[in-house]
Amino acid sequence: MSKASPYWVSLTAAEAAFQSDLGSVQVVDGQSLPILSRLSIKRVVLGPGAIREPQWNVNANQLAYVVRGEVLVSLLANGGQFASFVVGEGQMYHVESGAVYHIENLGSAEAEIIIALRNERPQHFSLRDSLAAMTNPVLGNTYDLPSTAFAAFERPPAEQIFARRGSITVDPTQKLPNARLFDIAGQHAPLSYAYGSASLARKQFWAALDDISMYSLRIKEDGMRAPHWHPVTAEMGYVAKGRARMRVLAPDVTLGEYELGPGDVYFVPRAYPHHIEVLDDEGFHFLIFFDQPMPGDVGYRATATAFSREVLAGTFGIPERELPQFPFTPQDPLIVARHNPIGATE
Repeated sequence: MSKASPYWVSLTAAEAAFQSDLGSVQVVDGQSLPILSRLSIKRVVLGPGAIREPQWNVNANQLAYVVRGEVLVSLLANGGQFASFVVGEGQMYHVESGAVYHIENLGSAEAEIIIALRNERPQHFSLRDSLAAMTNPVLGNTYDLPSTAFAAFERPPAEQIFARRGSITVDPTQKLPNARLFDIAGQHAPLSYAYGSASLARKQFWAALDDISMYSLRIKEDGMRAPHWHPVTAEMGYVAKGRARMRVLAPDVTLGEYELGPGDVYFVPRAYPHHIEVLDDEGFHFLIFFDQPMPGDVGYRATATAFSREVLAGTFGIPERELPQFPFTPQDPLIVARHNPIGATE
């Protein structure tokens, strides 16, 4: 693992914001990784029979990817819109800011969820804390009941994760398609190469997304994410599998280079040039979140095509005859073949 860097931190090694025998919640936000802007990330692990308590985000839409297991998500949104649906491994769900929702593990093994939030310092309310803030008479009036109906209500802080007390039955309708559900693992990858692929959860394919998106990027040992930058898009990645090296250039021309492994989170600010290369024979799988619904980029290959050889020669201060024969590239490929060994300088 690389030394400390302003661009990355381990999510799976982060101190748990909540932990019990039923599960855990880990967070990387603007406090733990100050370079974050407009994005943060959580890892929620739910044991068998565990329920993530009902809550809602104050200042952030969220986009979640189920890494392991199967969960039930139920939510109530603005205007009384209700939805309840099952999310399996490799599938995603979206919850808009302000919608109250819960997550319930349906399986006999742990469920793991990676959640990106559209704010570097997200805030939320729990349903338990919110009801506890009101007096019994107020609650009684709200539900047209006597205040004594709430005498058994205790008012300790929210637990975040609690145990299911009874059995659960999934209604067949909860397995139907839903506007907030997206099967990214089942998508035919729009960008596919011999050495890697990218499945795309963005507004083009998922209308529910307004200010966030995600690429499920898989690159084999003979591929590389070509150098590029995102003019109006920040990038936050989570390493689901494999090891990779990343290089980022800052405006003051300082260079950050670091190695990433499973459970790590990295962040690249808007318009910072960067690239990613595989470090082992197994390739890697990244979940890459963006702060735009339709992220775009400018790549090094197309840039070399956009300018004349005379301009490029002057830029690098060498005779035009000594310039490489750059391939004509009207549109940058997301992934390129890695013909040269890692660490080669010539």
